[in-house]
Amino acid sequence: MNLSKFDFLQEHDLRLEFEDVGIPLQFSSGQTVVEPHKYIKVIPLVLKGSIKVLRETPARNELLLYHIRAGESCAVSISTSLMNKLSNIKAVAEDDVELVAIPASHATIWYDKYPSWRMFVLKTLNTRYDEIISTLDSVAFKRVDERLIDYLISKSKVLESNQLVITHQEIANELATSREVISRMLKQLEQRGQVKLFRNKVEILSLM
Repeated sequence: MNLSKFDFLQEHDLRLEFEDVGIPLQFSSGQTVVEPHKYIKVIPLVLKGSIKVLRETPARNELLLYHIRAGESCAVSISTSLMNKLSNIKAVAEDDVELVAIPASHATIWYDKYPSWRMFVLKTLNTRYDEIISTLDSVAFKRVDERLIDYLISKSKVLESNQLVITHQEIANELATSREVISRMLKQLEQRGQVKLFRNKVEILSLM
């Protein structure tokens, strides 16, 4: 197993255990990695690709919380699996994803046994907490057009492409607003020469 993305694994014994118990998994773009309202028995660490983590709103939209990239993990998966709680998020592969799944039973033991794993868990929780707070601030204090631009820039960086294969409805779901609002704002961006719209695709020209 290639552990180059996980240089935080400092202890030799931890690296050996990681390779021994880690379960390699692959997910195609759009495939659900973590389902809501279920127990999470493993902690995903991404080797390749990216995963979007969503929170379902009361209106059944799926508000985007953060992305998990190569070398990273999901804070909610860590906390709920270690505490044996039901998942309150949904995680979906943004593109083709390769990851290593660590059984929660081992992750719990590692937390007490290996300082580098404990630090990784704490840093992951802190980073994702900051990202969730940023998302909440954006929803509370930013206009929808500002949030849309931030969203398009962020997704472009995550996917390393200015061609986003996505529908207006999917964008609306992840920003917890309506398709009509998103369609109108995308059209305005197109008229300003900042994006180009196609069927189920948005090409980013200049949003900075």
